[in-house]
Amino acid sequence: MKLTRLLVLLICLSSTFLNAQLNEANLDTLIEETLKTFEVPGISVGILKGNEVVYAKGHGVRSLTTQKSMNENTLVGVASNSKGFTCFALAMMIDEDKLNWDDPVRKYIPEFQLHDPWVTEHFTVRDLVTHRSGMGLGAGDLMFFPEGNDFTVNDIIDNVKYLEPESSFRSKYTYNNNMFIIAGEVLKRVSGLSWEEFIEQRIMKPVGMTNSKASYNRVNDKGNIIEAHTRADGKVIQIPHDWSETANAAGGIVSNVPDMLTWAKFLMNDAVTENGERLLSKVQFHELWQLQTPIKVRPGDWYDSNFRGYGLGWFVTDVKGGHKQVYHTGGLIGTVTQFTLIPDLDLAIVVLTNQMNGSAFHTITNTIKDSYLGYDDRNWLKRYGDRNADFIKYNDSLKADVYAKANKIKGSSILPKPEQIVGTYSDNWFGDIVISNNESGYMIKCKRSSRLFGELLPYNATTFVAKWNDRSYDADVFVQFTFDENGNAVSATMKYIAPITDFSFDFHDLELVKTN
Repeated sequence: MKLTRLLVLLICLSSTFLNAQLNEANLDTLIEETLKTFEVPGISVGILKGNEVVYAKGHGVRSLTTQKSMNENTLVGVASNSKGFTCFALAMMIDEDKLNWDDPVRKYIPEFQLHDPWVTEHFTVRDLVTHRSGMGLGAGDLMFFPEGNDFTVNDIIDNVKYLEPESSFRSKYTYNNNMFIIAGEVLKRVSGLSWEEFIEQRIMKPVGMTNSKASYNRVNDKGNIIEAHTRADGKVIQIPHDWSETANAAGGIVSNVPDMLTWAKFLMNDAVTENGERLLSKVQFHELWQLQTPIKVRPGDWYDSNFRGYGLGWFVTDVKGGHKQVYHTGGLIGTVTQFTLIPDLDLAIVVLTNQMNGSAFHTITNTIKDSYLGYDDRNWLKRYGDRNADFIKYNDSLKADVYAKANKIKGSSILPKPEQIVGTYSDNWFGDIVISNNESGYMIKCKRSSRLFGELLPYNATTFVAKWNDRSYDADVFVQFTFDENGNAVSATMKYIAPITDFSFDFHDLELVKTN
């Protein structure tokens, strides 16, 4: 009874206070300090409590170049928060008897093949969207990441058979974007609409997400949209927007705080719109938030969680006292976002940023969440701030050591001659990588991904370092050659230099064979 009266009081006071512990002025200060601590140019934050928007503001700037302010209406690519829309759309098709979660994918995409023939035949639509394929983290993401490649959805469908599993089928959670891209193709084939058309017409429009689009290229008015930013070579810089339209079903949606809060309100109203239209049956809506693939909860979990896992397009867990939390994050090159629901508290938190540092959204979301759950102030800003500083220092030191060694070995007699390594190296799914040499030194270029090119620096007798020209990627890698008995390179593998590298740069999955 006391808890009920407290919640009612908080709702009544929401026009003035977010709650008793965190008022509007304090939250403003926290966000401004978060901007500084993590070098994020702009952040927009929204809170929905008891069906009422109690906070919706932007802070900082949406562009370092223009210095135009970030506000609550500023559009941001929500990235993998799009996955919940993809699964909602598939569930709508199940309600229309056009699909079943446990149908084999090959029923709808006959050409679909994975590395293992048995897995191919038993791989279901549910498997596409629950990260239990057996493939490694981000396997095959280089087919859409970064932007500028020429891979199509059909290419991805054709190529996933070359991606070797790291674990047995359905045995563990490992995040994978390409399966969601294929899920988008399933939606297209059963609905007769493109993924983008379906999301906008069948979901966004009736829900009332009036400013959102299913992809960056569908945003006609870019007058209030972020520019992307990242830390490159020790400094935060503005970088070009980066997202391949091929991957929209995995992360293409562009939205803002008001629209994401509208989406949150709709979801917490049991998938019923403001005008009373039910878009999804209670059975299918319930299914979306059921645990499908478990994820271990670490000892001493911050939120006293008992379980964690992935549902259908959503992470699910319990937080303090058994409150069910449904959430997702999203990341592109230059932006990261977070969307959190605690339905039994009628609470939704949206954090959208224009710099790819997840510590910023965790700081804000956790502080807000703690205030509603009744935790004492745990100073997430300091906790994440210290961790972030240590992580950056560690990564920078690793890279500095590598380039110091590369500089020191220049001209060494132990290095292979150009004729030993120059040529074309081919991978079954990624295509050709060309290594060339001129008076300036070695160069490396990925033929199907035009933005991935740069210097190739000698490191030791068998290993070079690929230093990509676009420094915003922060994805430099070791290139390790294998030589035949005559001293000529016959193959190569890659391995990232520092753990800060985004997992979607899955160079480690390449098996490069020299073809000429």
